[in-house]
Amino acid sequence: MSDQPTATYGIEGMTCEHCVMSIDEAFRELPGVTDVRVELVVGGRSTATVTSTAPLDDAAVDAAVDEAGYTLVER
Repeated sequence: MSDQPTATYGIEGMTCEHCVMSIDEAFRELPGVTDVRVELVVGGRSTATVTSTAPLDDAAVDAAVDEAGYTLVER
């Protein structure tokens, strides 16, 4: 298993596979991100598990999720 840091983020507002692709793309644009796994929960809190070369900046994560059109509810 990788020794890179992994973080899981709760996201609200996702309803479809297009949403999954939007969140995946938003996280992959952040510096150091090496893998993104998104679990869609329609009508609930979806999650994105992100692996990166270093811990991600909270403000950058907030901005990426917001810019994609969703709400970060838990980190």
